[in-house]
Amino acid sequence: MLTYCGVDFHARQQKIVYCDTSTGEIQRKELKHQLDEVRQFYGQLPEPVIVGLEATGSSQWFEKLLAELGHEVWIGNANGWI
Repeated sequence: MLTYCGVDFHARQQKIVYCDTSTGEIQRKELKHQLDEVRQFYGQLPEPVIVGLEATGSSQWFEKLLAELGHEVWIGNANGWI
């Protein structure tokens, strides 16, 4: 099962839309940037997970956390995905 997450990343919180490709079900969630809450949510997602987010200077901690959990991160900017 593959899960795609689209993240609207802000300084204190993030809004997530994610889809389980085996069911096609789309879910929405908002997380405050408290490390335990963020780690718990992304840690419970079955791998593989692809997380797409807009390039931002304040997301390094989040990108590192996702890598630690074994998730793939796609960074987008005006020119496409990096």
